[in-house]
Amino acid sequence: MVGKLLVRGMLAGIAAGLLTFGFARVVGEPQVEQAISFEEKAAVASGDAHEHDELVSRGTQAGLGLLTGVVTYGAAFGGLFSLVFAYAYGRAGTLSARALSAWLALGAFIAVVIVPNIKYPANPPSVGDPETIGARTGLFFLMIAVSLTAMVFSLKVRRREVMKLGAWNGSIVAGVVFIVIIGAVQLSMPTINEVPGGFPAVLLWKFRVAAIGMQVIMWTTIGLLFGAMVERSRLLDAGGRAAAKSVYL
Repeated sequence: MVGKLLVRGMLAGIAAGLLTFGFARVVGEPQVEQAISFEEKAAVASGDAHEHDELVSRGTQAGLGLLTGVVTYGAAFGGLFSLVFAYAYGRAGTLSARALSAWLALGAFIAVVIVPNIKYPANPPSVGDPETIGARTGLFFLMIAVSLTAMVFSLKVRRREVMKLGAWNGSIVAGVVFIVIIGAVQLSMPTINEVPGGFPAVLLWKFRVAAIGMQVIMWTTIGLLFGAMVERSRLLDAGGRAAAKSVYL
């Protein structure tokens, strides 16, 4: 049963990747092209311009490369999403498959996308020092790990507080705990600001909106499509729910 859920999660992720690719081509790639053009013009103005051979052409990067990247990302996270769903189903009260899938997708979007991007937002190609890319990437993934850990902890707090204060107040307490933890961690982590002084603010804003938009499409599609696929397949009846639990007990 878990294997069938995994397949459906990956299929939902592939579909999400295809939709995300379409959005990225139409909305995201024009911002990338403008950023590259800005970088080239700045290099010419400073006298640092020089010709170099591209290992991968821009056409390939914006076409097949982008398609491969987002579809692989979608399939991988769709598979992981299905495993989390299999663990959570039956443990999250009386939520239906669709409702649980939607809530899990929202939680993943907050923890994996919103929280790390508040501290370390996406930058176009011409922004950032190549020598610091390793440090920036490490900090970004560290922020994701902290965010996921804080969310799991806050859910445990919610479970305990619901018994004392009720569902509504318990949820508020858990939300406050999550925000306090994330706020404290983000204030303690180093800030990285490598945006050139002359870089167009509107272009930077549009690029970051496009980057968030891609993630909105990705996680919305996974959450809604996976839930619909599971519910229609009738994999999770009373017996299926017990089977999902037994895998992890």
